[in-house]
Amino acid sequence: MLDLEAWTASGIPLLRAPREFVLELHQRHLPQPGTVVVAVLDALHHLAASASFTPWPHDTDGWQHRNALLTHLRRVVPHDLRLPEPTRTAVVLRCRDGAPGWTEQDGAWMWALRDATVLHGLRCGAYIGLTPAGWQVLGDGRSGRNPHAGSWTDGPVHTVTELPPRSVLGDAQRPPQSELPWNPARVTAAEPTRRTGTR
Repeated sequence: MLDLEAWTASGIPLLRAPREFVLELHQRHLPQPGTVVVAVLDALHHLAASASFTPWPHDTDGWQHRNALLTHLRRVVPHDLRLPEPTRTAVVLRCRDGAPGWTEQDGAWMWALRDATVLHGLRCGAYIGLTPAGWQVLGDGRSGRNPHAGSWTDGPVHTVTELPPRSVLGDAQRPPQSELPWNPARVTAAEPTRRTGTR
């Protein structure tokens, strides 16, 4: 675990436009309380990849958090361990209930982020808390009221986010409507390029 003073003193690079960045992450993942979003910024500070996940409630140790972050980083970006120095930066947004400000669990996630980035060849970036009061970049004092921990209810809900291409089932091989393996009435509009949890 890292306390807020140690985190602030570790030289974490500042986000260039935290309000726009938090809004973009929120629109991509619509995190609910209990959700963690890990994002990777390229050398120009643009969002290169991101993933969201919900840790097990009993996983409260920094080692467990580190392993979860590392697993999701490996899924969305290759490592940069062969580079002489890191060019990409990993950032974590944690959505939770409760009052704003640093908590011991935030400290465990901060330690996890710092360790996971080293093991993946990335720079350790900002840690953002998303609570009912709004968002806050812990350690540098920048914050805002929107989005907040309850903002996910304002976004669209997609029950299906990716469907197989139509060519998979040709007209000659397409089963009758009554034999389809899903109920079309339950399929909602989806963005073909969006994947739940990972972008």
